[in-house]
Parts: sequence; structure tokens; C-alpha cells
Amino acid sequence: MSIVLVGGHDRLHSEYKGVGSQRGHKLKIYTQMPTKFNKAIGHPDAIVLFTSTVSHKMVGVAVKEAKKKGIPIVRCHNSSLGSLEKSLLELESTSK
Repeated sequence: MSIVLVGGHDRLHSEYKGVGSQRGHKLKIYTQMPTKFNKAIGHPDAIVLFTSTVSHKMVGVAVKEAKKKGIPIVRCHNSSLGSLEKSLLELESTSK
């Protein structure tokens, strides 16, 4: 499953990728807003939002794209590795 992770900490980038690959997912991680973020999101299977470490504008763009493309969103206030794993478990259970 391809997943876009919006938010989180720069220093945990490789750990987030590791958690995703352990569970068999390909993660695209955006901890800061890039140029043309709406286009950079692409067409993932799901979006995980870490709301505590991301700007309101970035959340708005991600939610707008998700609604437009019918992409499921999981919101999580915490941006820890455990929270990511829990969010991935939630996505896996809903996709079955």
C-alpha cells in the first residue's frame, strides 16, 4: 500500500520509512510543505496526518486533495513511531 505521511519530525524520517517497510508499505513523507504540495501528493492508497507537527495550511491542502481523489485519511495528534504503527494497523484493518 502506498501511503503519504504528512507531518512528523525531520529527525525521524528514516525511522518512519522503516516502520512502513516492516509492514509492507511504501511511505512518502512530507514534514514540511514543498512547492506544489497538492501535485506532490499524487494518488496514494491513504494519507496519514500527524496534526501536532504540521501547519494548518498543509493539512488543508492534504484534506482537499484527499476529498477530491477519494483517498482515506487517518489523523493522529501524536507523531511518534508507535502512533504511525497504530495508524497503519487502522488502515490495514479498514482496507480488508
